[in-house]
Amino acid sequence: MSIAGIILAAGGSRRMGTPKPLLELNGETFLDRLILTLGATCAPVIVVLGCGAPAIRAGLRHADLATILVNPDYSRGQLSSLQCGMEAIPPSAEGVMFTPVDQPAVRPSTVAHLARAFQRRAPEQLLVVPRCQGRHGHPVCAARELISEFLALPPESQAREVVRRHRDHTLYLDVDDAGTILDVDDPESYQRLRNAES
Repeated sequence: MSIAGIILAAGGSRRMGTPKPLLELNGETFLDRLILTLGATCAPVIVVLGCGAPAIRAGLRHADLATILVNPDYSRGQLSSLQCGMEAIPPSAEGVMFTPVDQPAVRPSTVAHLARAFQRRAPEQLLVVPRCQGRHGHPVCAARELISEFLALPPESQAREVVRRHRDHTLYLDVDDAGTILDVDDPESYQRLRNAES
């Protein structure tokens, strides 16, 4: 079963003050790290850039391992970038795994675990969502039949509306990986992540 991956990296990183995709963790940029992490399981890996796209692309070491898209409407919010990425999913993909770039610490083994759960899920289960310490996180896996619902959301909506709509058809997978719930939005959270990973 083929699962496409989408990394959402189009935001302006206003609270951080510097582009989050190019922040480093253990010698790798957030975006390079996620390209490798998802790429070990997903094909293709689609990266959606927006604000500062040329500089971010130039700062990557593994751009050749991903399909790089630029969302011209990134200022409309994360949903527009998710929709941009989903429009590029090949017909052969039976599902999609998506995550924001500000959650770079998820382990490759967790991504593989999510993919296996998605492949073995019951037919009525349309989503696989990791759950750590009682909190839902990323990456989220969605069955192909949900892509049209994500694409149909109006600009003012959020992807979580589709996720909530199908909560009764969701497999919540308990994982021991704080990287699924640890997002980096500002310098303080970045420092906490670096301390945790050192």
